[in-house]
Amino acid sequence: MENVFKLLLSCPSGLSSSQVSVRFDESYDRVPHPDAELENSIYEIWDKRVQQSSSLFNGKKFRYGGHDGAGPNVCLHLGLTDYRTFVGTNLNPLWERFLVSSEDDCKQCQHTSSPLGNGAVVETVDNTILVLQRSNNVGEFPGYLVFPGGHPEPEEVGITSHTCENGSQNSEPSNSKVSQEMFDSIVREVVEEIGVPAATLSEPLLIGISRRVLNVRPAAFFFIKCNLQSTQVQELYSSAQDGYESTKLYTIHPSELENMASKMPGCHRGGFALYKLMLAGGNDLK
Repeated sequence: MENVFKLLLSCPSGLSSSQVSVRFDESYDRVPHPDAELENSIYEIWDKRVQQSSSLFNGKKFRYGGHDGAGPNVCLHLGLTDYRTFVGTNLNPLWERFLVSSEDDCKQCQHTSSPLGNGAVVETVDNTILVLQRSNNVGEFPGYLVFPGGHPEPEEVGITSHTCENGSQNSEPSNSKVSQEMFDSIVREVVEEIGVPAATLSEPLLIGISRRVLNVRPAAFFFIKCNLQSTQVQELYSSAQDGYESTKLYTIHPSELENMASKMPGCHRGGFALYKLMLAGGNDLK
């Protein structure tokens, strides 16, 4: 079977927020493509998408620019991008033309938006994993199975550019805020998409970063324990805030998830692979 994901980082022991730092810097921003026609297609595609759906919003996103270390401490390199550039590069029908031929992942993707998404492998107290079926209202992979997730949001921590209000460059305080947002955002996503209270969730542990081969989309994956039974979670799901993004919640035993992984986008299949590596290392993190 053709490989549909690549693991960029694996942390099978799970890293807490104190073990993960961020270097937020404009040197990790996207490099414009030298082909002016290809570069202009970003705006043309966005304009067409907006005409089709006036609800589209060009929000800021953190751009994945690599990392240092693999444990016990990791530093994520993040730049700034936006949803429009993501639609116009990674989701462009010509997305492969934005790639550079290189063995270096960051150099290969230097012309793509590559916003860092996130996903959570959430395990209930009766040892099931929470998996959502995406609705037809979503822009990517409608109908596919996914772990709950989304994106860390720059604007949640007051970041709209690399420059502070006083004109100085964002530095250490911003790095700390962005690092915490990596962990806060995945809890928000689980609460909003599943409907469980944040108080029922353990502190997230980073288990790695996966990138799907199709349009080189990266996502950070976390392991979270939920102290509710799967039946309780199902009851709460019916009133989830972001319920429109999915049509069904599955509570699946890990052994059954293997058979469903083929119905997941590549980056989420990578997330499942990261979870299996965690289990293989004897780290059920209970």
